[in-house]
Amino acid sequence: MKMVILPKESLPEFIGHLCPFGELHVPVKVSEKSYAFGRVNDLSDIELNYTRTILPLKKYVFKPVDVMFNFCAATGYETTVEETDAKRVIFGVHPCDIHGLKILDLVFGGKYVDGYYSARRNKAAIVGMDCIPDEFCFCRSTGTDFVDTGFDLFLSDIGASYLVRVGTSLGDDMIRAADSLLREVQEQDRQAYKRRSTQRRESFQTEVQLQELPEIMDLEYDSEVWRRVGDKCLSCGTCSMVCPTCYCYAVFDELDLAGGSGRRQRRWDSCLFKDYALVAGGHNFRPDRDSRIKNRYFHKQRGFVSQHGRPSCVGCGRCKVYCLVGIDIVEVIKELRSEIRV
Repeated sequence: MKMVILPKESLPEFIGHLCPFGELHVPVKVSEKSYAFGRVNDLSDIELNYTRTILPLKKYVFKPVDVMFNFCAATGYETTVEETDAKRVIFGVHPCDIHGLKILDLVFGGKYVDGYYSARRNKAAIVGMDCIPDEFCFCRSTGTDFVDTGFDLFLSDIGASYLVRVGTSLGDDMIRAADSLLREVQEQDRQAYKRRSTQRRESFQTEVQLQELPEIMDLEYDSEVWRRVGDKCLSCGTCSMVCPTCYCYAVFDELDLAGGSGRRQRRWDSCLFKDYALVAGGHNFRPDRDSRIKNRYFHKQRGFVSQHGRPSCVGCGRCKVYCLVGIDIVEVIKELRSEIRV
């Protein structure tokens, strides 16, 4: 993998060189403790010292509400041409969120390719950046604290400079465009990178054991843990909305007032919603909150492992941070493993 060095004082100019490759989206501060990816008019608004954004990158490639096609009694069906033609450069993406995109790639780009997702994904350039974890991060436990694919460029902080890894031919084009700002890797850079790696590893405050968890979950299928967690859960779906890898959606038609035309749309859905498993005839396969929250955990930590060989959790900590009643996925797993008792 090709690597070069970018001095930190050259970062604003380097970011400027990325603009010709697409619409630039970066992390920005939206409140005292909240961050989001968005467009900026002034590069000084970029906030690189963030831990997590409210919504992950799935909002770009798998929209919260997506128009699939328009329909009209007179003309029939018409596919929509939206901003899928627009190229984007998303700058400052952390490893866990890159892994989140890679998981969505498995889901939407597998045997049955989702054209809406693929059109946007193929036009999104990813420039990653490392970070120092906080008390909610457990991506080291999920193996997502480091990434070696899924990005075009990846910047690692090594003190006065960034070590820039090139992941794709597009990434190579990007560094060629900014060639005058870059230099070759030297011995002090290699040593600085290794020190940074050690610092990140020692900074993790949260750890959870995921080995053999699918088997333990099978053994604890009827555990009292699910009832206790279900009693707390509000079924609000917040954890699903902020999760980088939750991909459930509902399809619905929206008619114009005259009733002769409309549009078919899909929107994010959540298995925690009471009507998610409701079927024709009024039967609900998961009417209780404990059954719904158990289903969510089983899908991420058991079902996805069976299908893809890995859990669909990337350890970003969003579900812990934004849960309105403080449900902690790490504590739930530790309870299932009998490492803590309530």
